[in-house]
Parts: sequence; structure tokens; C-alpha cells
Amino acid sequence: MTEKLNSWFSQMPVIAILRGVRPEEVVAIGEAVYRAGIGIIEVPLNSPDPFTSITKLAEAMGDRCVIGAGTVLTEADVVAVAAAGGEIAVSPNTNPEVIKLSLQAGLVPMPGWATATEAFAAYHCGARYLKCFPAATYGPEHIRGLRAVLPQDCQLLAVGGVGAEVADQWLQAGVNGFGIGSELYKPGDSSEQVGQSARAVVDAINAARAR
Repeated sequence: MTEKLNSWFSQMPVIAILRGVRPEEVVAIGEAVYRAGIGIIEVPLNSPDPFTSITKLAEAMGDRCVIGAGTVLTEADVVAVAAAGGEIAVSPNTNPEVIKLSLQAGLVPMPGWATATEAFAAYHCGARYLKCFPAATYGPEHIRGLRAVLPQDCQLLAVGGVGAEVADQWLQAGVNGFGIGSELYKPGDSSEQVGQSARAVVDAINAARAR
């Protein structure tokens, strides 16, 4: 799974956050995101019936994409995500038990952090994808300072108020990728709208990476 995740991360380092998506629409929305060029998809657990959505995505797209959950807060969440066929467990916080159980369950943990202490704690628990959240609160210079001291095998994600149009600032600061939510999908959006939004995000990220 890590190989598939790393492959997608090198192609298009974006996690599509489908917060609020419903099970009856999730596959069409996921396919629209995939066709635009994004292959990592997260269903936050505060969405309607999230485990059904994760199961549907995993069954329909798991051979092509990396599917997982966001807002993973507890060990019970980890167990349920794994049972639904998820492959990544994205959290807003650094919870050592969630990180360790995710690894044991074959999931890739992506814990949220804000401080050097939290980032190093997550790393020492085994996490290698570290999510600065909410990134906009701290800014690119926060990443730049921490990137200088964090191990080089960390993949740093900027999530929370970080739009694709400012991706170049974050990439230059040392970010490896992004979690993008409302810029890609808002509840009520059609799959056609999501496809257009996703293509715009992909174009903006590609332009930022080329600078």
C-alpha cells in the first residue's frame, strides 16, 4: 500500500477531502476526482455514514486509488476504517495509540500536528506522513523552520485553509503535499462540478511544482 501511496504522491501530492459526502454519491464524486488526476481520497468520519462511503470507494476504486478516512480520533475508528477497506487514517491530532494501531492494522497514519514536539512524537510512533493542521494558522515559515530539523524521510502535508493557488509558497517552504477539501468538494456539489474543481486544483499544483 505504501508503494501505491508514494506513487500517487509523486504524481499529484493532493489528498481529496470529501467532507460531508453521502454514500449514494460517493463513487461518482470519487471517479470525478480520479479522472482529474487525484488518486488519494479521504472521507472524514464526521460525514454521513462514512464507513459505508469508504467501503463503496474501496470496492469501486481501491485497485486504482488510495482510499481512507479523515478525522480518525480513536482506536475504535481505526478498527472500523480497516474493516471498511480503508488504507489511510488521517487525524487532526497526534494520538500515539491511534498511530500505533493504524500501523498494526496495515493503515498509513497521517496524524495532525502543530508543534515540533507533536511532529517528533508522531514520527517516533512510526508515522511518516505528518499533517500540519490547521496549516493556514501557522503559515509556510512554520514549516520551513521545522523542515530544517525533522527527519528527511518525513512527508509533510499542509491541511486547513491552504488553497492550491498558494501551493508554491508551501512547496518552497518544504511541504510535500496538501489536503484539500472545500476547494474540491462541498456538500451539494455535483460530480461534474467536482470534476471541474479538481482539474483546477491539479492545474494549479502542477504550475506550482514547475516554478
